[in-house]
Parts: sequence; C-alpha cells; structure tokens
Amino acid sequence: MGKGLKITVIGGGSSYTPELIEGFIKRTAELPVEELYLVDIERGKEKLNITTELTKRMIAKVGLNTKVYQTLDRREAIKDSDFIITQIRVGGLKARASDERIPLKYNAIGQETTGAGGFAKALRTIPVILDICRDIEELAPKAWLINFTNPASIITEMVLRHTQVKVVGLCNVPIGMINNVAKILDVDSKRIRIDFAGLNHMVYGREIYLDGERVTSEVLTKLGEGASLTMKNIKDLQWDKDLIRSLGMLPCPYHRYFYMTDEMLEEEKNAGEGTRAEQVMEIEKELFKRYEDPNLQEKPPELEKRGGAYYSDAAVSLISAIYNDKGEIHTVNIRNNGAISGLADDVVVEVNAVVNREGLKPIAVGKLPIKIHGLVHAVKAYELLTVQAGISGDYEDALMALISHPLVPSIKAAKGILHDILYENKGYLPQFSKL
Repeated sequence: MGKGLKITVIGGGSSYTPELIEGFIKRTAELPVEELYLVDIERGKEKLNITTELTKRMIAKVGLNTKVYQTLDRREAIKDSDFIITQIRVGGLKARASDERIPLKYNAIGQETTGAGGFAKALRTIPVILDICRDIEELAPKAWLINFTNPASIITEMVLRHTQVKVVGLCNVPIGMINNVAKILDVDSKRIRIDFAGLNHMVYGREIYLDGERVTSEVLTKLGEGASLTMKNIKDLQWDKDLIRSLGMLPCPYHRYFYMTDEMLEEEKNAGEGTRAEQVMEIEKELFKRYEDPNLQEKPPELEKRGGAYYSDAAVSLISAIYNDKGEIHTVNIRNNGAISGLADDVVVEVNAVVNREGLKPIAVGKLPIKIHGLVHAVKAYELLTVQAGISGDYEDALMALISHPLVPSIKAAKGILHDILYENKGYLPQFSKL
C-alpha cells in the first residue's frame, strides 16, 4: 500500500491512550502505522511521559517497528499526518467537576456532555478544536480528523460549518449498546446489528437483528424486565417497562436524563461518592500508577472502569475501513445529507454509514417516528445555537442556546447557570473575553 501511515493523537496523555494502542496492535496486519505521534500540552506533560513509555512497551512486546514520538509541539505532530485523533478535555477533570456541580445549584441535571454541563464543555472546547483545525488545514490538508472529544455532535458540527477539515465524529455508545444487547441475549456481539438513528448521546436503536433476524421486541421485553443497558459513567437505574414498550425502540443510556430526569437529578444531588469527575480522578490516579509499572506491557483491565470502554474498536476499525476502502457499516457522526428526512441536510446526525476511502455515506432511515421527532429536533436546535455561541462569544447567543436545552428548567436558571459557567471558565473562554 506504499508508505506507512502517520497517526497523530492529540490528547496523547489521556488515560484512554492504551485502549487506542491496543486497537492498532490488533489490526497491525491491515494498518501499517509507521509513525505514531502522541501530543499534549505542558500541563499534561507528566501523563504524556507515562502513556508514551507504556505505548513503547506495548509495541515492543508484539515486535512492531512503529516509531513512537511524544511532543508538546502540536504542529510538528500534525504535519503530513494521515489520520488525526482528538481526545482532549479542555480544563481537565477539575473543569468537568465544575460542569457537573453548577447546574445542580439551579435544580438542573449536571452531566459532562448532556444539558448545561455539556454546554460549558462545548464552549471551552470549540476554540481549541478550531485552532487545531487551522493547523490541519495548513499542515495536513488531506488528513482525516477522527473526533472523539465530547460533546462529539457539537464539535463535529462546528468543524463542518467553520473549517475545511475532513472530519468524522465518533462515540463508543453505539458499540456499547451492541455489546449490552449481546449480553442480554447471551450471544457474541458480532452477531448483533442495530439500525441506529438520532444524535450523539441521543441515538435510538430502531431495529435490532441477531444473525439477520429481527429481535427488537425480545430485547425490549428483557430491558423492561430489568436487564441492564448502561455505561460506567451513568447510574444504572432500571428502565420503566411501560416507557420501553411505548417507545418500541432501544434508548441509549443517556436517554435516562430526558425520560427519568427527576430520578437522575435526585441521584446526582445525593451522590455520596462525589461527582463522576471526582470518582474518575481516583480511577485515573490508580490507572496512571499501573501505567508507570515498567513490567506492564498491555492495556490493564482496570481501564474499563472509565466510560470509554470499546473506544479502540470504534476508532481504529473506522480508520482501517477508510484506509482499506472496506465499504463497512459504522455508526458515526456526519452530515445528514438526507439520511433523516425532516432534519436539514447540513446538520450532523448519528447514523449508520458506509465507510470507504472516498469517505462516509449515511444510510437513509427516512422520517423519525413522531414520538422521538420533537426531542431530537429540540436537542439539534440547542446544538446549532451552541456552535454559534461558541464561535461568537456573544452573551445573547449563549443564553438562547442554554434555555433551548430541554434539561434547563427556566430562564432564571439559565441566567444563573450561564453566569457561573462564564465566571468559573473565564480562563478557557477567549471568545467571551469582552464580556
């Protein structure tokens, strides 16, 4: 296939990096990775050192010739890359803890990607990703940007509207849903296929197939009877049997915030073990202690306690499908282009798409059923308004975005939340510096 690939991971000091490396190792026969650049910022230097050394040990163990570089020079890392992966958290876990706490003061859900917390995260992240995209346009214009940074739908939307970069947004939720369904049915996950449609963290499984046979009603019955369908970062509250039967579709774990708002809010307020961010800080401390062990040469099982399990399968198999022109079906965040009729062609949706070297072609799903149509449209409007606010730094744009989200209860709450977000994040919001 000619020269080997240059892969750049922005956010290389992330605890998810070994997950990604495992994915490349598993697919070494089909992905000739010649150079792997792990890049981070000064504040993440210590973690970057640790993940780089572990990466080198993992690659040496299997005898690969991939050259591994670590750098704080993002431009050097991006230059002439074939694929660039973004997995960053602007402000770190400390900012996430603030995102989770602020909304609770106003009786609103505090979650890192959904609702007011996700809004704060988006405002911090948009200027940084925009900056990264300017470097990609200049230094690696043919590269694919694989964005795993949350909120994935908003970030992908911003990149498509305000840059020339080839981007696809990625999330581990659909793979997690497939794996959970496989557990519910006690079968191998490769035998399961789900028709996904919706938005990131608001995606529905419209039909579920086992070996090509429809098994949707069987899965929904088991879910209504108490079968688990969640992720490590979302409380495993049992789904309401009548809701599942009425919905007639597989909800994603994040739908609990919309359909079980009062219970989820109560859980958050009474979380004796602290916010999810504070729990993750403890998990990360333990993970990095493990990563530092010079005898560790593989991804440790403890990593699955993080919310990003199956990340490597999602990211690396997508890269392989593009590079090897596979024509495989993946669940991705891309331009709608008519896949969901009733939504504008130019907005980002999360759907199944055929992936090959030319790019990604969404599979048409037609109209969304009226029972989910309104919620999906409302959240999409919020996402578009958030992109606008994240670019403009305009207070009124930000206020309208926030009040448009279904999980923000009132204008009074929206103003209080926005005030606190702008105050707590002022060092990360250059676009709002004139306020």
